[in-house]
Amino acid sequence: MTASLVEFGILGILSTAFAFGVNRRLFSGRQSGRLSLLEGLFYLFGLVSLGLGWYFNVRYTHADPHASYINYTKALFSNWASDSAAQDYIMVNLVLLPLWTIIDGRRRSIRVPWIFFVMSLFTSLAFSMALYLAFVERQIRYNRDEPASSSTA
Repeated sequence: MTASLVEFGILGILSTAFAFGVNRRLFSGRQSGRLSLLEGLFYLFGLVSLGLGWYFNVRYTHADPHASYINYTKALFSNWASDSAAQDYIMVNLVLLPLWTIIDGRRRSIRVPWIFFVMSLFTSLAFSMALYLAFVERQIRYNRDEPASSSTA
């Protein structure tokens, strides 16, 4: 395994651990701490995506002696069909995911919502989206379980 794969793997683990760490209040022992079916599905599909993505990335880096982010991106644009998919992937990963997770995450009180974009650079887009959706599911239950704060009018 090349050094860059190990580095990306470590950064993926660190960014994922950071997301869980800064949002650890969502994983307390209260009702919101239990795994829901929907949240479990998000984790499952995220992990499947992560595994498949890493399988293909490891094969790519071992098959191409010039493997790099630049060459990987160039390879995405190898024919008209892949050009279409590649531009979609790039727009979603580099523009829409950060806008969505940062804006929506702040609205939902998810801590450090930009970490899901950073995570996507080292894991996979689907894994990061799945984790974000799992955190949103957990945040909704957490908000529901929190006692209503007293307001003075």
